[in-house]
Amino acid sequence: MLSKMEEVKAIGRNLQISTKQSVEICNFIRNKSLKVAKNMLNSVVNKKIAVPYKRYRRDVGHKAGMASGRYPITASKEILKLINSVEKNAENHGLNVNDLTISYLSVDKGASQWHFGRKRRRKMKNTNIEIKVKEIKK
Repeated sequence: MLSKMEEVKAIGRNLQISTKQSVEICNFIRNKSLKVAKNMLNSVVNKKIAVPYKRYRRDVGHKAGMASGRYPITASKEILKLINSVEKNAENHGLNVNDLTISYLSVDKGASQWHFGRKRRRKMKNTNIEIKVKEIKK
């Protein structure tokens, strides 16, 4: 068993998801416990809960119980994979999985790569996400 750490992280590089959607999802789950965040993202994938769009909300329709929101399914699945990865990292370092809270979430643009469209070439959407979790005793 490795030495006990206070904070564990996982990094996703060049994920093929929208950066704007990732920012809204990360604002939605920041400072939540790992179990609650996983339930929220599973509800978004199943279209039970909409992610509130607060920053990138131009031409976004209203949802019941909130102002503007959407169901970013693909981005939610990728972030859910990253949360599962950081959970396994924490378990590997000897932290209690039930007491983990998301303490840091960062979203940046990834490397842009050209792909060809019908009339002109376009840049692909790539996103870098870094997530850190802390063990907070309740």
